[in-house]
Amino acid sequence: MSVVSQSFAEARFLTVQEVADLMRVSSMTVYRLIKANDLPAVRVGRSFRVRDVDVNSYLASRYTQAG
Repeated sequence: MSVVSQSFAEARFLTVQEVADLMRVSSMTVYRLIKANDLPAVRVGRSFRVRDVDVNSYLASRYTQAG
């Protein structure tokens, strides 16, 4: 098995609604992030799935220290 297919096999995929709940934003915001290529996603049928590591990476890259 290749490295890419192995990482996808071990990944935990989240629905758009689960990502929205995790980030405390609307599902439309998540769809906008996917469309803008800010958040990588995989299309499954008519819906999207996002790897949990990609959500964590996105949040970490947008983190700023307050104060």
